[in-house]
This record gives sequence, structure tokens and C-alpha cells, in this order.
Amino acid sequence: MQKVFLSCLPLDKKCYELYSLTEDLLTEHAAMGMATYILDHFPPNSSILIVAGNGNNGADGIALARLLFKRFDVRLYVPFGVTSFMAEQQLLRTQNIGVVPVQMMKEADVIVDALFGAGLNRPLNLQTQEMITQLNSFDGFKIACDIPTGIQTDGRVVPIAFCADVTLTMGAYKEALFLDISKDSIGEIHRIDLGVENSLYEDQSDTFVLEFSDLKLPSRTLQSTHKGNFGHAVVFAGDKEGAGIIAGSAATRFGAGLTTLVVGDEILVPPYLMHSKTLPTNATAIAIGMGLGDAFDTSFFEKNILNSTLPIVLDADALHSKSFLKILDQTDREIILTPHPKEFSVLWKILAGESYDVATIQERRFEMVRKFSTCYPHATLLLKGANMLIVHQGKLYINPLGSSVLSKGGSGDVLSGLIVSLLAQGYRGIDATIHASIALTLASKNYNGSSYAMLPIDLIDHIAQLEKDKIF
Repeated sequence: MQKVFLSCLPLDKKCYELYSLTEDLLTEHAAMGMATYILDHFPPNSSILIVAGNGNNGADGIALARLLFKRFDVRLYVPFGVTSFMAEQQLLRTQNIGVVPVQMMKEADVIVDALFGAGLNRPLNLQTQEMITQLNSFDGFKIACDIPTGIQTDGRVVPIAFCADVTLTMGAYKEALFLDISKDSIGEIHRIDLGVENSLYEDQSDTFVLEFSDLKLPSRTLQSTHKGNFGHAVVFAGDKEGAGIIAGSAATRFGAGLTTLVVGDEILVPPYLMHSKTLPTNATAIAIGMGLGDAFDTSFFEKNILNSTLPIVLDADALHSKSFLKILDQTDREIILTPHPKEFSVLWKILAGESYDVATIQERRFEMVRKFSTCYPHATLLLKGANMLIVHQGKLYINPLGSSVLSKGGSGDVLSGLIVSLLAQGYRGIDATIHASIALTLASKNYNGSSYAMLPIDLIDHIAQLEKDKIF
């Protein structure tokens, strides 16, 4: 996993003050990082349109034009002139080697947006909006310098953003790169070092972005074992029993030694799942809420859920209930909540008395999960979305690895099953949530069918191959 920061300005300042690296040197390293990416991915003499702003982000783009000149068909467009000292210096150097800025934007093989970088805190004016619209209409491969123009420091789009195929971000990862509403503008993210090794550039952070390489599977390395060594996961199957069956199947597939569905009525279950009307005495973790409805009465809930100390996953219907959310008062219990934004809106209204609609939650995802963790630091929250946010004891983990194939009923049930399986096997709540979320996204990445076609059972089947594939 990698550290994430709200802003890199303090990190740049550290380079100036501690390492005697000048602003000029950081600009040169930023430009060289972009140039290296382009040299590695595009043939010589490709046409490259670089649209540079008047400040330091523009300086990076102007320096890039100088580094690529003569090796590529470079077209430097500086629509607003230059105002920062560094942009002035870079433009002078670039013109001195023979680069003549163009007077209009035209289609090119590669299009580089270096208008505004991180730190944008105002809406784009009409002229810039029109430029971004034109750039987005071009067919060339689109690269954003640091962050696509139009994305503010808080990640919001104001009101239009450059739609990059890849964002080459400078120095360190920024939170603005990982908000759901800007995900389609960011593209792939590659980080560029600015003259020192990354550990020297960065400071302490409580926010991290997860990578596939962080996944630790529940692999079985000892030979002398039995099913009891791998826990007993229990899933409460309610009125919509399919959700419980999906979660139970995922739990079994992800290594739980035993999996039991607790049911109110007799249902037909796969032969590898047990079923019972009571909580098994040897259960080691439980999950409840998926398709729950009104399947169990209050006394059953109090006896089997509220009075238990077993690690628990709360999902779906359990997040709409004041009774279930009383579990959060149990500070010595492993508790994981997995809401989507609408469910978070409901549970936060119950817990804090504050009303937020889904749009507001999506705009303020980082703020909302941190507020939750301040109130309930002992619990683990996973807020679903294009970028899943996981928070525990004030530390925030971002999982940006998913794809739109997960946008289908049942994917969340699979996730709950994966988490409860790891809990049953002895993982801590935060670890179970992190590794289950990565496994889910990796399984979705490995799915090779049509983007609209994946079923929960496909996810569960791909979970079975993660150890064998070893592609992370």
C-alpha cells in the first residue's frame, strides 16, 4: 500500500528546506517523468499536443515540450501566457531551442493536459471549459499532468474535467485522485518521483491506497489440519434467502472450515452449506443483513446477535435498524459495517441524527467515513463505491481496484461472505475487510466475460483461482 496526502505542497517545501532541491529541479524531474512515460509508450515522431497553463503545472508541460522536441512532433499551446516565474523560465528555455508555440489546438496522437494541477479551488471559467470540451473530443491518447484540469483539491469536478486515459501524478498520491465522482476523468494513475526516493519525499500519513500486492490469501500451508482449524462462519439468511446463499457460498469458497446458514424457514441450500434455525455453539464469526427482511423476531436477535461477542459483519437490512446498530456500543467486539452510500445515509441518520442525501455523501466520502471513525473508532467501516473506503481507528484505506462489472446485485453479498470467512479464520476485523475487498476486486478483474454479464457465482468461481493464478 502507498501513502495518500491531501496536498503535496508541504512535501515540496520539505524538499526545498531539507534537501536543497529547488523548484526548478522538481519541475525538471516532473517533466522527465512524463517524458519517460511517453518515450516508453509511443513511437518516435508521434504528434504530441501539450496544453500548458500559466502557472507551475504549465511549467511542467512546457519543460516536457523541450525534452521531447526533435524526437516527436511537439505542438506546445500556451493559451493564457505565463505568469509564474518557473513557467516564464521554462518557456524561455523551450523557445531558445527552437520550439514555437502554436496558436490553436488540433488533434494529435498524444494530448497532454498541463493547464491546472492539484490545488485548484475554484470553478473553471467559460473559456477553459470550452477548451476542455474540445480536448475531450479529440481521439488521441490523453495524459493529465498531476491531476486532470477541472478536479478540485477535494476531488469534485468544477463543472467539467479533462478525461485522461492516464494521470501522471507528481511526488505522491493525492486524495483528489480517489473520489468516485472524478474516477472516470482520472484513468490509470502513475506516480512520478521528484528527485528523491519516495520515502524521503513523503511524511507521515493515516491514509493509504491499496494495491493488489497487498492481498494476503488464507492459504493453507500446514498439512496436518482439519476443518475446525479454519473456523465456522455463520450467515443469517432472511426473507430473500438468495442473498444469504451467495454470502455463504463465498465464505466457504474463501476458506471457512464450516459455513452454516441460519434460517427462519426451511430452504433448499447447496450441499456444501449447512443450515440451522439456531446459532451453532462452535460459530467463530457471523454475518447478518443480506436479504434479511423480517425473518427473525426481537428475542431471537437479542439472544443470538446482541448478546453475542462473536465478530460480526453488518450489511444491507441490518444497517437500517436501530436495534442492530446498538451493536456499535460493544467496544470490545470486532464489528464490520459494509454500507453503500444510500445505506450510509440511513445509518448515519440513526446514529448521529444528521441527514445527508446520497449526492452529498458521494461528494464528501472522505469526510463522512472519518466522522464515523471518530465516533466509533473500534468498528471497521467499508463504504462501497467505485473506490471503496475502509476506515478503522482513524486510519483510512482506499481500494480503487474495482470495475463496473461489480455494479450488480449480489456483489455486496459476496463481499460480506468473504469478510465473514476471514473473520471466522481468525483475521482481525480491519485485516479481514482489507483483504476481502482486494480479493473481490481482483476476482472481478480476472473475469473475462462481457462487462455487463458477470454474476455473483462468477465472482465466487474466480475467488477459487486467486492462489493458483498468482498475478498479484
